[in-house]
Amino acid sequence: MEAAAEAKVVIKVAALCGSIRKGSFHRSLIHAAIEISKESINGMEIEYIDISTLPMLNTDLEVEGTFPPEVEALRKKILEANSVLFASPEYNYSVTAPLKNAIDWASRPPNCWAGKAAAIVSAGGGSGGIRSQYHLRQIGVFLDLHFINKPEFVLKVFEPPSKFDSNGKLVDAEVKEKLKGVLVALHAFSLRLLTKH
Repeated sequence: MEAAAEAKVVIKVAALCGSIRKGSFHRSLIHAAIEISKESINGMEIEYIDISTLPMLNTDLEVEGTFPPEVEALRKKILEANSVLFASPEYNYSVTAPLKNAIDWASRPPNCWAGKAAAIVSAGGGSGGIRSQYHLRQIGVFLDLHFINKPEFVLKVFEPPSKFDSNGKLVDAEVKEKLKGVLVALHAFSLRLLTKH
């Protein structure tokens, strides 16, 4: 009976991209994750959440417990999700300003992140964005986010051959398989957290 009930559970994932540029590799990773989840992972729905229109955090914009419309929409999406997928670029050894801004807005009381499972994917040169992931994990401690530890996903995008086509779509089969591994782990961990509550 438990297995049958678990099979009916749909894990809703809010996916946030720390880069707001048009040709973002990180947004491409999110779109690839959405495709993979539809094709290969039963009981997982990933929704991309656009953070580009959020105002900069300013508590003067909070009026009697309400937030600007864009912030209210973000907070609602995070609250409705079971877990979070962060596509986190590395800027100056850390997370990007747009992503930190979104995290801070959704952490305003009541904290929307608390108790949720989370995973991180990163792409870039050099370290592939791993240092931004470590900073994001530190932030998650205070937010009561529960990150999967393995597998880690870092992609060095400037090493040939290209992992993306001319339209920015992820086409590398090995990278897709690694991304699938992250999603499978996130799905399993999300289910574990749900059954504990």
